[in-house]
Amino acid sequence: MKLSLAIKFNLVFIAVFAIGLTAIGVVADRVLQQQALNETRHDADVLLSAAAAMQNYTAQHITPLLATQIRYSFVPESVPAYSAIEMLNSLQSAFPNFSYKSTMLNPTNPRDRPTDWENEVIAHLHDHPELKEATGERRTPGGDQLMFLAHPSRITDTTCMKCHSTPSAAPSTMLDKYGPANGFGWPMNDVIGAEFVSVPMSESIARGHAVWRSLMLSLTAVFAVVLVVLNAMVHFLVTRRLQMLSRAAGEVSLGRLSDVELPAGGSDEIASLAVSFGRMRTSLVTAFDILEERQE
Repeated sequence: MKLSLAIKFNLVFIAVFAIGLTAIGVVADRVLQQQALNETRHDADVLLSAAAAMQNYTAQHITPLLATQIRYSFVPESVPAYSAIEMLNSLQSAFPNFSYKSTMLNPTNPRDRPTDWENEVIAHLHDHPELKEATGERRTPGGDQLMFLAHPSRITDTTCMKCHSTPSAAPSTMLDKYGPANGFGWPMNDVIGAEFVSVPMSESIARGHAVWRSLMLSLTAVFAVVLVVLNAMVHFLVTRRLQMLSRAAGEVSLGRLSDVELPAGGSDEIASLAVSFGRMRTSLVTAFDILEERQE
């Protein structure tokens, strides 16, 4: 099959662009998805930092103020983890898929008991005490994709054992509120639970996909414009002038030297070829004139 120069040029250009666009698309998708993961991880770190700040503030400023009150009635707000949970739970009205939970395998407050998948994460942290965190992905019943980040919980302060060693050592007001069955016998320096934060990934991933689509559409539009411009340049600078030379060669081959039209102007290779062809035509005309004179 005979293909014109313009078609060959377009086929090569389209093939090169397709390869380049595919490579850019793959790399851009990976970069944008990694950025989405980094954004989600940053949100999780911010949430954990806020929880830690709230716990420290409660332990340093709130718990000492309630020390007298606890003798008469146990105040849950004196527990740092309780205050952090309450504070961050208030954010869920504005950010429903963001959550924080401080779980214990044997919690004093039943609401702090871990779910099945949280039990598995805590067991993994317990079996690998060198780990400082565990992270992963899960889906909500509604289908939303979440990233969770878990930090192991350990008892490192002996003052905590006043409430979690044995029921007899715990404040009577705490026993009145939660009973003597749970939250006791916690070992020192061992993983007894974990702090979990869950952050939605769907929005970050959707933003990455939107940016990727915009990038691909923009590159495709640029390709279309470049292809049109290059085709116009090839037509006016190369194809049209070569066609004129081809017609001129055809006229010369038929002996019609006076009807030859050559492309004029320019200083490129095709212009040099046209000049050389013009000199050849002049030489042929001169040669034919000499032959005619001799024949006469």
